[in-house]
Amino acid sequence: MLAKLFITLAHLSPGVKRFTWLRLYQYLARNYPTADWTFMNYGFQPGDKSETPVLDEEDECNRYFIQLYDYVATGANIEGKQVLEVGSGRGGGASYIKRYLHPMSMIGVDFSERAINFCRERHQMEGLSFTQGDAESLPFEDASFDTVVNVESSHCYGSMEKFVAEVYRVLRPKGYFLFADLRNRDTSEKLQAQLTSSGLQVLKKVDITDNVLSALDAYNEKKLALIQNMLSAAWFRKPFQEFAGAKGSQIYERFKDRTMVYHHYVLEKT
Repeated sequence: MLAKLFITLAHLSPGVKRFTWLRLYQYLARNYPTADWTFMNYGFQPGDKSETPVLDEEDECNRYFIQLYDYVATGANIEGKQVLEVGSGRGGGASYIKRYLHPMSMIGVDFSERAINFCRERHQMEGLSFTQGDAESLPFEDASFDTVVNVESSHCYGSMEKFVAEVYRVLRPKGYFLFADLRNRDTSEKLQAQLTSSGLQVLKKVDITDNVLSALDAYNEKKLALIQNMLSAAWFRKPFQEFAGAKGSQIYERFKDRTMVYHHYVLEKT
């Protein structure tokens, strides 16, 4: 059901799409406030296992999700920089970036007020903060950040062009936009044009669908067990498995037959 919803959302009007995704994320934040559930991406498995990051023991349970953030956020040197994550969700990615990659400051912005409240309670550390805001109208001054990170979030937005224009506006000259997300095959071709519509220049473009599939395969049994334990309502487990990309789900099969493609870009404000 939720997989079908995702596919349908890609073709809805901008206003309807934004409203529907907001309601979905607000619902998840309200009904599943589990403190240990801090990531909402499909994960990443490097082709070369030597490239996997060294993690503290407490972070090993989230390795595949963290590896996606590590791969994306190391697309530029962000140590000592001011970094913004748009679509920070439950805050695990922003927390990882601050703790491991050492930016001067790390701000997560998300349009779900409940998700922001969860993050403020769950992730408390110096230099990390969370703000409620709209990706298409970011609540920050021009040229405020050295780097903007956006991981598996933009498919929820009503207008990619408005979002990218906002990224361009809040970036400083020579700032970087580090992006990763999935698209239906029929909308993948126009993604690069959308990403560069405001003047950002592509430095790197990679299809990471196989890496995401590898992570989904590796984590599948544990994911199913977590869903079983987390959701007391049996009727919601199957839809949640679809949403989470479990093996056999529509989203998983669409990655496998490449009717859904996962993209990674590094762009620069020149």
